[in-house]
Amino acid sequence: MNKENYFIKHLGQTSPFPFLIDIQSAEGIYIIDKNGKSYMDMIAGVAVNNIGHRHPKVVAALKEQIDHYMHVMVYGEFIQEAQINLSAALQSVLPPTLNAVYPVNSGTEAIEAAIKLVKRATRRTEIISFKGAYHGSTNGALSISSNVIKKQAFRPLLPDINFINLNSLEDLERITNRTAGVFLETVQGDAGVRIPEKAFMEALRKRCDEVGALLVFDEIQCGMGRTGKMFAFEHYNCIPDLLTLGKALGGGMPIGALVCNQNLLRNFSHDPMLGHITTFGGHPVICAAAVACLEVMKSEIDFNEVNRLGAMLAELIGKEKEIIAVRQIGMMFAFDMESPERVEKIVMRCLEKGVLTFWFLSHPYSFRLSPPLNITEDEIIKAAQLIREAINETA
Repeated sequence: MNKENYFIKHLGQTSPFPFLIDIQSAEGIYIIDKNGKSYMDMIAGVAVNNIGHRHPKVVAALKEQIDHYMHVMVYGEFIQEAQINLSAALQSVLPPTLNAVYPVNSGTEAIEAAIKLVKRATRRTEIISFKGAYHGSTNGALSISSNVIKKQAFRPLLPDINFINLNSLEDLERITNRTAGVFLETVQGDAGVRIPEKAFMEALRKRCDEVGALLVFDEIQCGMGRTGKMFAFEHYNCIPDLLTLGKALGGGMPIGALVCNQNLLRNFSHDPMLGHITTFGGHPVICAAAVACLEVMKSEIDFNEVNRLGAMLAELIGKEKEIIAVRQIGMMFAFDMESPERVEKIVMRCLEKGVLTFWFLSHPYSFRLSPPLNITEDEIIKAAQLIREAINETA
């Protein structure tokens, strides 16, 4: 069988230009193809493998849970220890007001659940989101995302969605007593690593309190240590009413979570019952992986090192004269170039050299990096050297 032809003809395609690496294995920060070529994974599956590929503690937790049981019932009916352990592990690293967890299958499902919950709890209909936002690709998540080109073919989307500008204090006046919820990526990912100002975040929290709107932070991409703290909102004097998680939470396994106060989350249990229902959400095997991932984050990841090495990588690559601007927080990077074509050449040359980089859907003038948080200094230096070579070789 020609696997490449089969992949193209018989599996769903997300673009006409897939990388088509034929994967053999993955370990730590490396992916190895069937020909034995090794790639430094400097995107970590787009901020998923924050603790690297196949961390031994995650693998052990998966095997142990599989030996007991896998799926037994749709979420919310049976007591399952893995779910309890996940909730307790999250609460151990979160503020006390965020004391209840609804585990789901993905980040975008967490957003869908959050959209429903803010409407159900407030009995309001308006959602405020931000220009540059990306919250997922399902119908509701797409509705509160900003990229018009990505949305056009799927209209009509959810009504009563309005967008304001990040870091605009004036725009906060558009949050009113009609607003059910305000959704913000605590650091905007797909817009090219856009970082809110502290004064803006404090004013946003105050405005939501004034009008009774619920504040939702989307940390699907920027959470789980990506910004140099366990959660990106820890950079600010600002705690959300609802928090959405995904991507890195599962240690490489598919999961999402909606986190909020139990009094708020209880709205899903009545008027109507089953206000949100998910068959595979809270899957015990996935929850076991997430617990192990959180344990690794707490015991093995040094956030001081994450920040130090992140700043080093930004400086090493940013010194190239073709880099117009660098935006970096922790291990989350955007490097601006003169054109999307220039970015594409660099990404593809890096691929040839055995370094995985990527681009942004909504900011094609930048290439992105989001390496595993446990990358070493030597690996940082090596990756930077190869990326700088790719920049110069394609000039």
